[in-house]
Amino acid sequence: MTKIVEADHPPRDYYAASLENQSLVMQPYCACGNRLAEDYFCEKCGKKCHCYVIICDSPATFDLVQDFIRKSPQFSGFKVKLAAER
Repeated sequence: MTKIVEADHPPRDYYAASLENQSLVMQPYCACGNRLAEDYFCEKCGKKCHCYVIICDSPATFDLVQDFIRKSPQFSGFKVKLAAER
């Protein structure tokens, strides 16, 4: 059976964000779910990934990332979601 992917919500490369020792930690992942190295190249897909979505593991992480997006030009191009919304 063929998996149906909604056209308006295709899988995207993303950062998985969490708080560790009260510091924000973000790990990059390909849309296929493969964890990415520093060069953002996915060995599984054979493509260079671009992460513009940050998926947070908790409401506290979500609030912190949202604050960064509002206040920092470095974060202004990102969208943030809670892991349950993915």
